Amino acid sequence: MKVAAIDCGTNTMRLFVAGQEADGSLREYDRRLTFVGLGEGVDATGAFASDALSRAFVACEQYAEVIADLDCRRARFVATSATRDASNREELFSGVRARLGIEPEVISGLEESQLSFRGALSGIRCPRSPVLVMDSGGGSTELVRGTVDAAGARIETGVSLNIGSRRLRERILHDDPPSAEQIARARALVDEQLDGCGVGLGDIGTFIGVAGTVTSMTAVALGLRRYDRSRVHGAAIARDVVRRTAERLLGATVAEVTSWGPVQPQRAEVLCAGALIVAEVTRRVGAAELVASEADILDGIALGMLNDGTGQVLSPR
Repeated sequence: MKVAAIDCGTNTMRLFVAGQEADGSLREYDRRLTFVGLGEGVDATGAFASDALSRAFVACEQYAEVIADLDCRRARFVATSATRDASNREELFSGVRARLGIEPEVISGLEESQLSFRGALSGIRCPRSPVLVMDSGGGSTELVRGTVDAAGARIETGVSLNIGSRRLRERILHDDPPSAEQIARARALVDEQLDGCGVGLGDIGTFIGVAGTVTSMTAVALGLRRYDRSRVHGAAIARDVVRRTAERLLGATVAEVTSWGPVQPQRAEVLCAGALIVAEVTRRVGAAELVASEADILDGIALGMLNDGTGQVLSPR
């Protein structure tokens, strides 16, 4: 059976079509990403812009063709931070229903963190517990702490913080590149959120980062001229390299970041803000390195459909 997982985030919309191997691991049939910028301006206005909705609907139409062509039998459309904040989310939902025939879900920050934890651990070996999974997105950042042993993975605690790459870029880091004063204000806001997050970070044994900010930072740190998913997944970046990469991104213009090669222009617009968040979390984490994972919330959604029967049953073609 093939399932279709759709993650509707603040910066991107993504599709993952998967099945399951005999050993329980996921078999990938299709994985794609579209920059729709759905959360553009939401932090200030509290609503989706019409242009952003139009871009999202075009992506839905493209994804509908893939889902039909691959004969998926179950699907789940998950919307996260930007949709949680938008007053006109029903306009998005009605468009999704019309184009995909799927009932969209707005999930809580807690469920988002749990799905990211499950997805990340499906693709990364964790040699030491406790494990921290960080999902640094466009509108929010999830931190999930848990343990992994012979009995499996267990979540101890998690939190969703209202700090993300687009939110921080639009709210504070206005200049290109950001000024020293803007960087100091943004760092103070992130530190304030982390001070009260309630998740123990100092004794972490394995630190895993998922989503576009971490994977893009990893590509930059590795010196890639073109994004290579196989090289990014599982790459371990030392704490001081994370810090230096963030400083490099904060000191560069969007055009300069784009010229380096592995970062798409739409990601480059907000990457410096995401990098600041990642660096501040990393500074507090006890693990010596940050491990990048291409397995993320999409994998968690797919596993839920295949193993737990979540999502919506689709009619066969």
